[in-house]
Amino acid sequence: MVQKEMQFLYKDENGFNFMDTSNYEQIQLTAENVGSAANYLIENLTINILFFNGKAIGLDLPNSVVLKIVETDPGVRGNTVSGGSKPAKLQTGAVVQIPLHLKEGDLIKVDTRTDEYIEKMNK
Repeated sequence: MVQKEMQFLYKDENGFNFMDTSNYEQIQLTAENVGSAANYLIENLTINILFFNGKAIGLDLPNSVVLKIVETDPGVRGNTVSGGSKPAKLQTGAVVQIPLHLKEGDLIKVDTRTDEYIEKMNK
């Protein structure tokens, strides 16, 4: 098995398209090969693609990615950082639990291994 660093380009009806930044060669992985990692693929993200006998068979995500909150309930006055949590839909379609004080448009770091919120990021 060989790993090759590649950049995610886009998703279309045929699958997920990646490019080798050293030689601009492009490959495509099916939704089946990508699996739940699709929740964290954003354009230009550099990841490791796994190859077996010269064929791309899967990918290895970074431990965390930064994504934008696109949909969540508004925070309620008086909520604190140490309060409860609420679900938030991210730009990729993934849904994670976030602290009550976060809002749509905020950037957050998410652990790709556990699907958990790590921290709010500065824009």
